[in-house]
Amino acid sequence: MALTRDFKETVAARVQSDPAFAQALLDEAITLFVNGEPESAKLILRDLVNATVGFEALADDLSMALGSVEAILADGSSRNSAARMRRGAATRRQVYRRSGS
Repeated sequence: MALTRDFKETVAARVQSDPAFAQALLDEAITLFVNGEPESAKLILRDLVNATVGFEALADDLSMALGSVEAILADGSSRNSAARMRRGAATRRQVYRRSGS
């Protein structure tokens, strides 16, 4: 059996080469949050952040400590919807900056 690329590497490569794919991931994460599936949304957001801006840049954009941003997207974390909205808005701005949109 042939070795396959790691899923996260595949997603990162696709995000880097296809801004529309990155936008689709972000839209899906937002939809999942709205539909009451925050854990699934956070999985997508972690992959998207890692593939684009990284957690340090996102923390700077949010004016938050790196550990706090990582904790928000960690498995099982619960934060209020205002923090989620700030995170989503910052992620969207960073993705647009990287894609040149």
